[in-house]
Amino acid sequence: MSRIKHPVHENMIAVLTGTFIVAQGIFFLQQSHLLTGGTTGLALLLTHFVDISFGKLYFLMNCPFYLMAWFRMGKSFAISSVLSGALVSIMVDNLHHVLTISWLNPIYCAVIGGLLMGLGMLILFRHHTSLGGFNVLVLFLQDKFGISAGKIQMSIDICILVASFFFVTPTTLLLSILGAITLNIVLAMNYKPGRYNPVAPDVN
Repeated sequence: MSRIKHPVHENMIAVLTGTFIVAQGIFFLQQSHLLTGGTTGLALLLTHFVDISFGKLYFLMNCPFYLMAWFRMGKSFAISSVLSGALVSIMVDNLHHVLTISWLNPIYCAVIGGLLMGLGMLILFRHHTSLGGFNVLVLFLQDKFGISAGKIQMSIDICILVASFFFVTPTTLLLSILGAITLNIVLAMNYKPGRYNPVAPDVN
């Protein structure tokens, strides 16, 4: 986790910005009925079988991880993660009121969806918060053992997507994997332990 202390107003702006960008990414995946990894992917998959909105499923599935965040990562991290998860849930469920897309290429949806989700999560990670779900476990393992968050997240996401093989078409699965890989490349390349520690300026 980033060791740089940000002012409260910067953290608030970061939460709003990060969750908004993530919600856009999920919206693009929804347009082509694609999946992704983590609790987001599980919630997207379940919307095909139950008459409950993505946002409600997503928030409910994250609740156990919010409890984990409370005990493992601290009260501040847990509260900001609950807020971030709730904002994404609300935004995704209501984006159709302000945005309607008649057609999009599924490959474009996979790539842009993964990019936007990765960028949004990166903003949240740098401001000591997450969306809950496996993000909490991933950040805990990175802090504890120094393993790249992107690599752990990618492993979990691929496992979830492979398990979805029995519920979606091969084309949907392949495009979903493309989106998940895109997302995790963004995290793996841009979020590494120690990269954001303050460095003393060179006065020579």
